[in-house]
Formats: sequence, structure tokens, C-alpha cells
Amino acid sequence: MDRLIFPELLKPQITAFFTGKNPGADLSEISRIFKIKKDNIFMPIQKHTDKIVMIESSLEPKIADAVITNQKGILIGVQTADCVPLLLYDSEREVCGAVHAGWRGTAEGILKKTLDLMINRFMSDPKNIIIAIGPGIRWCCYAVGQDVLESVKGATGEGEYFTSIQGKNCLDLPSANKYQALQSGVPEKNIWISEECTFCNPEKYYSYRYSKGQTGRQGGFIGMLE
Repeated sequence: MDRLIFPELLKPQITAFFTGKNPGADLSEISRIFKIKKDNIFMPIQKHTDKIVMIESSLEPKIADAVITNQKGILIGVQTADCVPLLLYDSEREVCGAVHAGWRGTAEGILKKTLDLMINRFMSDPKNIIIAIGPGIRWCCYAVGQDVLESVKGATGEGEYFTSIQGKNCLDLPSANKYQALQSGVPEKNIWISEECTFCNPEKYYSYRYSKGQTGRQGGFIGMLE
């Protein structure tokens, strides 16, 4: 189990974890580790959208970059390779979510939209929602154009999630999503954030930028399995 990262805020309450290169997004291996049928693991078809799929019964694949469910006995997840995986859980309403947030999703406010759906569909109180922000590319390694930075700033507002390094705009996607969660009313004490950068740790994580486009995927998974 040392291949997996279990966020401390979620660990006692629910099955929630992030993977590195091993087992990555290998659903057969995840099925084996957690003794769950592979057919009971759902991952959306990710296209860098702001679409959210709500799982009520069918686990048929759909295009989306976020998933929420109140169904027990299934594992939902997203896959990443520099983008940010986020896991959400409301223990009061028993609903969980998984979000894939690259710069496009962050600029579209996909995390905010997922939280809004939890609040409006399941009557979740933001103060009861726990969020784990998994390993992604950090500002030390993520220089972006002014257009990308302005797009993310438009959705996020002010905050310490970007800086200038040697004249380049450097963006921190995990921190940007943390600020968006705070704006939605999630208390800071309810947010866990990985300090690891996928680009800085190519032996442990897949990084799209480090490998110049040809790479595998790791993931973030969550489910009410017990």
C-alpha cells in the first residue's frame, strides 16, 4: 500500500487515495488491491471540459471531467499526468466526488461547479465537505502564457497561486483550486493538499510536460465501499 497516497483528512472515513506510476490508472490492479469488481469502478471520458456526471445507477462511460455519487459499493476516479486530481466527500449527506482540473478546467471553475451540484442536488453544506488535492504540476515547473494565467485568474480571483520566475508566469494549479474551494465556502481546515510536483518527481509520477507529451496516467479515486 506504500504505492498509494491516503489523504489524512479522508483516511478514517472513506476509501480515498491517489496513485503514482504504480498502479497508475490500471483498473485491474486497483480492483485487485481493493477487492472490488472492475465493473464497479467508474472513470469518465476526460476531455478538459467543465462537464460533471452524476452516477445514480448506470456506470456507462460518459464524457465529463468530474463525477459525483451517493451510491455505495462503487469507486469513482479521474486520471491525470500534471493536471490536478481532487477528491470530495460530505459525510453528513454521504456523497463523494472526483474532479480532474487542468488549466482549462480550473479556468472554467469545474471544482466550483462540482461543489455547487453537491450543494444544490444533495443539500450538502460546504462546511461539511472535505477536499483532498492530489499531486499535480506546481509553479516551480509550470510556466504558462499570459492568456492562460488571465483565464485562471478570471475564475479564481486574487490569491497566492501564481508567481514570476525569470520573467515567466508560473502557475500553481493545486493552489488555484484550493482558493476556488475556499470561495465556495469550504473551510481551510477541511482541505488537504499534496506538496509534491509531478514534474519534479518523474520516477514516481507521470508528467505530460516532463515527457513532452508521451506518458501514462495516475489517478485519484474515492468511494463508499464499506
